[in-house]
Amino acid sequence: MSKSQEPVTIKKYANRRLYNTGTSTYVTLEDLAVMVKEGEDFVVYDAKTGEDITRSVLTQIIFEQENKGQNLLPITFLRQVIRFYGDSMQMLLPRYLEVSIDTFTKEQEKYREQLTKTFGVGTFGVLEDQVRRNMEMFERAFSMFLPFAQKEGAGEPPAGGQDIDELKRQVAEMSKRLERLTEKSGDKN
Repeated sequence: MSKSQEPVTIKKYANRRLYNTGTSTYVTLEDLAVMVKEGEDFVVYDAKTGEDITRSVLTQIIFEQENKGQNLLPITFLRQVIRFYGDSMQMLLPRYLEVSIDTFTKEQEKYREQLTKTFGVGTFGVLEDQVRRNMEMFERAFSMFLPFAQKEGAGEPPAGGQDIDELKRQVAEMSKRLERLTEKSGDKN
């Protein structure tokens, strides 16, 4: 996904400043993070020794992102990675992680494409509308199971109000019948 054929060269000086030789400007770790997100490839060299320090700079970017509260890496994962250092499986882990993240990225792209095909350009607006409609249906269904509950602020009785009045009338009539039966049984004793 690189935008250019050759990676951009970044030089890191002793004063910790990073210099983008492609644009002839100083850059920050945040600038490099943006470049990564945009798919722009770069390599970072120590200006004095010429050593490739890309890995440590990328690790530093991850560290900075994690410190900002954007916790992406679970603690158990980080601990397990540390355990792999010096382990006989250490040599297999980098390739495994590369394949895993590549597969995850491809599946994520397929998922996004499918969402776009299914819901169109305004995917999240459509999803929000669908969630709202689902909630309305849920509330209507729930109100059927709670016929005596009224919505706050609604001055009208629930839709089954006539049924409730009929039930009250029947209960009152049954109470009167019971009183009469009780009185009759009491007269006999």
